Amino acid sequence: MAYKKFLQIDDDLDDCELFMEALNAVSHSSYTGINDPVEAYHKLLMMEIKPDVIFLDLNMPVMSGLELLTEIKKQEVLQQIPIIIFSTSQLEDIKREAKQLGAHDYISKPNNFNDLKQILRKYAYESKLA
Repeated sequence: MAYKKFLQIDDDLDDCELFMEALNAVSHSSYTGINDPVEAYHKLLMMEIKPDVIFLDLNMPVMSGLELLTEIKKQEVLQQIPIIIFSTSQLEDIKREAKQLGAHDYISKPNNFNDLKQILRKYAYESKLA
């Protein structure tokens, strides 16, 4: 599935910057990054942002990615948005729990830029050849 509007929810500013650069390198999709999961949840509820897909980190302060995933899936207006967990965690228990809570997919954050571009190419609209 190709998505046009990406939302990344991740408290790590460097990870967001790298994600945005990789997405821009492979596609014409739009990108929004929000570093505060509570803020992201409120903007989603108020329909201030309307992403086609959400890339969600797990390890964040105040509200974890799994907590946010749970809250999003409770909301009828939001529950159809595919959520892809995008985390450094490799624990099988966490991956299983995320899927049970409604995550569309689970991707481990890659260690290099080219791997990230390859991952995003699978999800991005109008992929570029570069």
